[in-house]
Amino acid sequence: QVQVVESGGGLVQPGGSLRLSCTASGSIIGFVVMSWYRQAPGKERELVAIITGSGSTNYADSVKGRFTVSRDNGRNTVNLQMNSLKPEDTAVYFCNVRYSARTYWGQGTQVTVSS
Repeated sequence: QVQVVESGGGLVQPGGSLRLSCTASGSIIGFVVMSWYRQAPGKERELVAIITGSGSTNYADSVKGRFTVSRDNGRNTVNLQMNSLKPEDTAVYFCNVRYSARTYWGQGTQVTVSS
Protein backbone atom coordinates (compact mmCIF):
# COMPACT_ATOMS: atom_id res chain seq x y z
CA GLN A 1 0.00 0.00 0.00
CA VAL A 2 1.07 3.54 -0.79
CA GLN A 3 -0.28 6.63 0.93
CA VAL A 4 -0.29 9.98 -0.85
CA VAL A 5 -0.77 13.30 0.95
CA GLU A 6 -0.81 16.81 -0.55
CA SER A 7 -0.32 20.10 1.25
CA GLY A 8 0.25 23.77 0.54
CA GLY A 9 -3.04 24.87 -0.97
CA GLY A 10 -4.68 28.13 -0.07
CA LEU A 11 -5.92 31.50 -1.27
CA VAL A 12 -3.61 33.76 -3.29
CA GLN A 13 -4.04 36.89 -5.37
CA PRO A 14 -3.63 36.88 -9.16
CA GLY A 15 0.05 37.08 -10.00
CA GLY A 16 1.01 35.50 -6.71
CA SER A 17 2.82 32.27 -5.97
CA LEU A 18 2.10 29.09 -4.11
CA ARG A 19 4.06 25.91 -3.50
CA LEU A 20 2.34 22.56 -3.25
CA SER A 21 3.94 19.45 -1.83
CA CYS A 22 3.10 15.78 -2.17
CA THR A 23 4.57 12.99 -0.11
CA ALA A 24 4.19 9.31 -0.90
CA SER A 25 4.80 6.84 1.88
CA GLY A 26 4.89 3.07 2.10
CA SER A 27 7.04 0.35 0.60
CA ILE A 28 8.44 2.35 -2.28
CA ILE A 29 11.78 1.50 -3.85
CA GLY A 30 13.30 2.41 -7.15
CA PHE A 31 11.79 4.85 -9.61
CA VAL A 32 8.23 6.14 -9.42
CA VAL A 33 6.26 8.56 -11.54
CA MET A 34 4.52 11.36 -9.67
CA SER A 35 2.05 13.73 -11.28
CA TRP A 36 -0.09 16.71 -10.45
CA TYR A 37 -3.66 16.93 -11.68
CA ARG A 38 -6.30 19.56 -11.07
CA GLN A 39 -10.05 19.74 -11.28
CA ALA A 40 -11.87 23.05 -11.52
CA PRO A 41 -15.57 23.44 -10.73
CA GLY A 42 -17.67 21.94 -13.50
CA LYS A 43 -14.66 20.60 -15.37
CA GLU A 44 -12.94 17.26 -15.75
CA ARG A 45 -9.71 16.44 -14.00
CA GLU A 46 -6.71 17.42 -16.12
CA LEU A 47 -3.00 16.69 -16.04
CA VAL A 48 -0.82 19.60 -14.91
CA ALA A 49 2.72 18.24 -14.57
CA ILE A 50 4.65 14.98 -14.41
CA ILE A 51 8.04 14.09 -12.98
CA THR A 52 9.68 10.69 -13.21
CA GLY A 53 12.01 9.10 -10.71
CA SER A 54 14.92 10.13 -12.90
CA GLY A 55 13.78 13.75 -12.94
CA SER A 56 12.28 14.08 -16.40
CA THR A 57 9.38 16.53 -16.49
CA ASN A 58 6.42 17.43 -18.68
CA TYR A 59 3.85 20.20 -18.32
CA ALA A 60 0.45 21.08 -19.62
CA ASP A 61 0.58 23.90 -22.15
CA SER A 62 -1.53 26.08 -19.88
CA VAL A 63 1.12 26.13 -17.13
CA LYS A 64 4.39 26.04 -19.07
CA GLY A 65 6.70 28.83 -17.98
CA ARG A 66 4.75 29.42 -14.77
CA PHE A 67 4.81 26.11 -12.88
CA THR A 68 7.85 24.03 -11.94
CA VAL A 69 7.74 20.47 -10.64
CA SER A 70 10.65 19.01 -8.68
CA ARG A 71 11.54 16.11 -6.40
CA ASP A 72 13.41 15.72 -3.15
CA ASN A 73 13.63 13.54 -0.04
CA GLY A 74 14.80 10.46 -1.83
CA ARG A 75 12.23 10.72 -4.63
CA ASN A 76 9.24 10.24 -2.33
CA THR A 77 8.26 13.91 -2.31
CA VAL A 78 7.27 16.07 -5.25
CA ASN A 79 6.76 19.83 -5.21
CA LEU A 80 4.86 22.10 -7.54
CA GLN A 81 6.02 25.70 -7.54
CA MET A 82 3.21 27.81 -8.97
CA ASN A 83 4.09 31.34 -10.07
CA SER A 84 2.16 34.06 -11.87
CA LEU A 85 -1.07 32.47 -10.78
CA LYS A 86 -4.27 33.24 -12.66
CA PRO A 87 -7.91 32.88 -11.62
CA GLU A 88 -8.12 30.08 -14.18
CA ASP A 89 -5.70 28.08 -12.02
CA THR A 90 -8.34 27.81 -9.31
CA ALA A 91 -8.99 24.12 -8.73
CA VAL A 92 -8.50 21.21 -6.42
CA TYR A 93 -5.01 19.89 -7.05
CA PHE A 94 -4.39 16.17 -6.74
CA CYS A 95 -1.15 14.24 -6.52
CA ASN A 96 -0.94 10.99 -8.43
CA VAL A 97 1.65 8.25 -7.94
CA ARG A 98 2.32 5.38 -10.33
CA TYR A 99 4.27 2.58 -8.75
CA SER A 100 4.51 -1.15 -9.34
CA ALA A 101 1.79 -1.09 -12.01
CA ARG A 102 -0.71 0.61 -9.67
CA THR A 103 -2.06 4.13 -9.29
CA TYR A 104 -2.52 6.04 -6.04
CA TRP A 105 -4.24 9.38 -5.43
CA GLY A 106 -4.00 11.95 -2.71
CA GLN A 107 -7.03 13.62 -1.14
CA GLY A 108 -6.52 16.89 -2.98
CA THR A 109 -5.71 20.42 -1.85
CA GLN A 110 -7.70 23.51 -2.77
CA VAL A 111 -6.02 26.35 -4.64
CA THR A 112 -8.01 29.54 -5.06
CA VAL A 113 -6.70 32.50 -7.04
CA SER A 114 -8.78 35.59 -6.38
CA SER A 115 -8.46 39.24 -5.44
